[in-house]
Amino acid sequence: MLRRLFLKSHQYVSLDHPDTRLQAIEDPELFLQNHPPPLIIDEIQYAPDIFSWLKIHIDAHRNRAGQFLLTGSQSFPLMAGVTESLAGRISIFTLLSFSIREQMANKKLTLNTLKAMILRGGYPELAVNRKSDARLWFNNYVQTYLERDLRQLVNISNLTDFQRFLELLAALNGQVLNLSTMSRDLGIAVNTVKNWISILEASHQVILIKPYYRNKGKRIVKSPKVYFLDTGLLCFLNGIYYHEQIFKGPSSGQLFEASVLGELIRKFHMEGEIPKIYWWRTNTGEEIDFILERGQKIFPLEIKLTTRSHQGLIKNMASFCKLF
Repeated sequence: MLRRLFLKSHQYVSLDHPDTRLQAIEDPELFLQNHPPPLIIDEIQYAPDIFSWLKIHIDAHRNRAGQFLLTGSQSFPLMAGVTESLAGRISIFTLLSFSIREQMANKKLTLNTLKAMILRGGYPELAVNRKSDARLWFNNYVQTYLERDLRQLVNISNLTDFQRFLELLAALNGQVLNLSTMSRDLGIAVNTVKNWISILEASHQVILIKPYYRNKGKRIVKSPKVYFLDTGLLCFLNGIYYHEQIFKGPSSGQLFEASVLGELIRKFHMEGEIPKIYWWRTNTGEEIDFILERGQKIFPLEIKLTTRSHQGLIKNMASFCKLF
């Protein structure tokens, strides 16, 4: 996309190419001499040492904004050298996978279309090319990005354990996290589970929704719920491969919640806002799926896979509004 938008103004180079990547890693100075700005560097995460050289170029021409456009399949805050070398010199934009709204444009959304989009998710290759095999694509995605690229950020010595961890986390989508239980079920250390979840959260694979309390300190102490941001990946990890499986089974409600939450988060991201979203439950079992906090206002949101409301939903809303 950047290549098309800046075709006339910027040169483009991708570090996916082995020879180009090798030069960027071994001799960043020569690489930048061969590829002077204005420049788009794709897959920048493969050459983290280049950031110090970028800083030199940027500082020499501080009056020229947008000299370098850097893209990567890894979250920029996780990359070694970004915060140290380019602090105050870089603007970071997080691009999540496509929302249903983006994919539909002005088309009419039918139930079958909704099922198809939830099943495939919003990654560009699957969103643009409807004939591509989603199951094969996600299998490759897990093998490459989640297993290969994430291993550069955190110690994953046993890929089988990590694959089991991903599948268990997907099965827990929409549920309260219990790290001790996950540790016991997987046979790995609690700190390992915690680190792996933190990496998935930082790379925008999952989002942790904290509980809502009047006392903000309790929001940090109490356990969060976990949701996958892309429903296509969630379906793949849960073994949901066909349209007929969508909205059926015991986890259908949590899958629908994840799709609505993902749309909400993408909407705020596109508007440049980081949403504050929580969940709420009382000791007596009354629960609200999501609490959206904007400034001094709070909005309770109930997400239910049903064609009609029932008394319990009204009761929960009334209880929350009475307290807050």
